Amino acid sequence: MAIDERARHELFGRLEHVLGAEHAVTLMEHLPPVGWADVATKHDLHAMKHEIIAMMRAELANALTTQTRTIMFAMLGALTSMAALVFAAARL
Repeated sequence: MAIDERARHELFGRLEHVLGAEHAVTLMEHLPPVGWADVATKHDLHAMKHEIIAMMRAELANALTTQTRTIMFAMLGALTSMAALVFAAARL
């Protein structure tokens, strides 16, 4: 059963009659503003944590792959240049 605004208003009126206005407001403020289906559970948070960790791992792996590739090409260029210098020096 979904609780709509009409039902919440009726509940508040009854609580106000039984408990008084101050206590009724205090109690209503502790209720979720929407249906319970919209409230996150510990299970929801646990699942979200694992999704975030998986996304972070994927991003880290991608960044490491990109950086490794960049370093390898830089080293290959440097080694090629050094080999060319060695051959040029050997011809002198």
